[in-house]
Amino acid sequence: MIDLHGYGPRLFEGALLTFEVAVLSVILALLLGLVTATAKLSRSRLLHAFATLYTTVIRGVPDLVLMLLLFYGGQIGINAFTDWLYDAFGIDIFININAFVAGTITIGIIFGAYMAETFRGAFLAVDEGQLEAARAYGMNSWKIFKRVHFPQMMRHALPGLGNNWMVLLKTTALVSIIGLADMVKIADEATKAEHAPFLFMLPVAVGYLAIASVSELFFKWLTKRYNVGFGET
Repeated sequence: MIDLHGYGPRLFEGALLTFEVAVLSVILALLLGLVTATAKLSRSRLLHAFATLYTTVIRGVPDLVLMLLLFYGGQIGINAFTDWLYDAFGIDIFININAFVAGTITIGIIFGAYMAETFRGAFLAVDEGQLEAARAYGMNSWKIFKRVHFPQMMRHALPGLGNNWMVLLKTTALVSIIGLADMVKIADEATKAEHAPFLFMLPVAVGYLAIASVSELFFKWLTKRYNVGFGET
């Protein structure tokens, strides 16, 4: 492992932490995206209104502002709630928001809104005739979703999901703002200590590029898999 004035091992650990934040965030974003897209396509006006409000607010506020607001504001809100529990019921608890958890949840919430629009467009792109044929064949709602709707939807969603993942990956750099020791935070500390920005920031750039390159190959594999039987795209 490259030493980099003793910062090499820490940068590697920071890279692993960055990848963990990205993976956990995208899992949360995918779940939120599916739920929100379903709500926006539902016949319930209340669900549609809540989903629309969520996507509008998240996509309209800068990511950095949301990160700081949810991290610091969330801690204040939790403290106020625990104080109320103590005053009302004598329950004395303290909940501290961990930077890793806060960063992961915040990025997941942010990109859940973008995933929702991707999924919504993909759901609408599925041919209704195929769903009607599945119903006529006697499939229940779950089998229709599993065997027809979801595979067809994924064909249309994958390009957008891939783009969202790439942007999410770069957005993980924001967790350094709230004190999480990802590779950007460690590189920044090393740069200030050694006065050598290129020595530490270039490996960080290479690290992000390496993850992005592997991710691109993964999405190409997924695209090829979901396009089986539909010809080349």
